[in-house]
Amino acid sequence: MRVLAVGVATLDIINIVATYPREDDELRASAQRTGRGGNAANTLVVLSRLGHDCSWAGMLADDPASHQVLQDLHEHQVDTRWVCVYPGGVTPTSCILSSQATGSRTIVHYRDLPEYEAADFEAVDLAAFDWLHFEGRNVPSCEAMLKRVRQAPRPPAISLEIEKPREGIERLLSFADVALLSRAYAIARGCADAEQLFKQVRPLAGSAVLFAAWGEAGGWLQAADGVNHHQPAFRPPVVVDTLGAGDVFNAGVIHGLLEGGTPVEALATAVRLAGEKCGRQGLY
Repeated sequence: MRVLAVGVATLDIINIVATYPREDDELRASAQRTGRGGNAANTLVVLSRLGHDCSWAGMLADDPASHQVLQDLHEHQVDTRWVCVYPGGVTPTSCILSSQATGSRTIVHYRDLPEYEAADFEAVDLAAFDWLHFEGRNVPSCEAMLKRVRQAPRPPAISLEIEKPREGIERLLSFADVALLSRAYAIARGCADAEQLFKQVRPLAGSAVLFAAWGEAGGWLQAADGVNHHQPAFRPPVVVDTLGAGDVFNAGVIHGLLEGGTPVEALATAVRLAGEKCGRQGLY
């Protein structure tokens, strides 16, 4: 199936450390790797490996790091014709510490690049896609893009990721067929669990199917009927690396639904793929 994701790609600099350092510590990394990251880009790479025809719409700079990002996407058969290049910009960069003791990761992100705008999105041929996935970022621009999709003669399905609290972001929920909500977003809203999150979000989300990845607690969903479903976590023998697990979860949901599965089946697929990812370095 044909999938377009609108969002971010980054350059990731990942240091593997035995344990997470204390403030003012100095320690040696056991390994370092540099690669392409970013929520939307990660999700597309996983979907491409699962057999879908994927495209990315987003912003890049014209610096050498952007060439590495594009090369990686092309190697994973992700089309980049809808990318906008910002002259003189700097590719968004994430410096990441990955702890071998826990498998957890800590990210310091630097961004000095404009957001992808609704005017840029006007060039996208909506009829070319079966599914559109949006990172909930610049709310006014996202809202304009989502309105354009909803007004199309045959709008593709829409998924919306809300990872972080942003002013006004909840007004995007009414446009989505599928909402992918993070535990960090839930905590920011004062929710102790997914059920509390769904209760808060449902009045704003219309008939959207709500999904929430919950780390070691697995994942949850709520369909429009208000019934909650839980899928226990898939636990690898050893937790090696959690970086990108949420992006893999999102890809699993989209893949499961595009393959004709029920939301419950898609949740099971997403939890399994995210758990398997935590048992290895990298996305796959």
